[in-house]
Amino acid sequence: MQDNGEIARVENLSKTYVMGLVTVQALRGVSIALRGGEYIAVMGPSGCGKSTLLNILGCLDKPSGGQYVLGGEDVSQLDDDRLSEIRSARLGFVFQSYNLIQQLSVVENIEVPLYYQGMPEEESRSRAIEFAQRVGLESRLHHKPFELSGGQQQRVAIARALVNDPLIILADEPTGNLDSASGEEILRLLDELHQSGKTVVMVTHSEEVSERAGRVVRLRDGEVEYDLVR
Repeated sequence: MQDNGEIARVENLSKTYVMGLVTVQALRGVSIALRGGEYIAVMGPSGCGKSTLLNILGCLDKPSGGQYVLGGEDVSQLDDDRLSEIRSARLGFVFQSYNLIQQLSVVENIEVPLYYQGMPEEESRSRAIEFAQRVGLESRLHHKPFELSGGQQQRVAIARALVNDPLIILADEPTGNLDSASGEEILRLLDELHQSGKTVVMVTHSEEVSERAGRVVRLRDGEVEYDLVR
């Protein structure tokens, strides 16, 4: 693991959802720090707050209380426009359901974060092709998602997550919709990214998958049950 010092931290993080007459406290005072080059598995039973924590780390949601510092900037209460800028510049996402745009080709899907950064078209296309090649999809550049297998779609999602050189790659059950062979392929790719120095935070329910990570943060009832560095 390459340790580049602290790149993000949450302190006393809380998140409350009001659903009609019911109030759900998804996170209750969570404090963790992320260091450059770490591979962290976030685990815990359903409803423990794993995805809520990942959404806040990914600036897809805001905390109800506490602080989130990303790359030295407190992003806890920024407005949606600024959070959108931070997502496109500093974060890469890999979702269980791939979240590809069905009307776009492989190379166009990979380009999406660069479009939001305003990168010139020629440079954007060249970079997207480079990252398609990195995940082994150079022969599928102009295919649409429905023409790809699940494993190939997830490789597109990983290339899209990498193309903006993010500070953190956030993966939410990235092998959840894949067969075991495709899932292993994706996990090997994440291993390679970690070995190249990328910081990876992955939500998983699988003990076997979590064994690939160097650190496991386990949540229970919205709190950190343990934070173990192997």
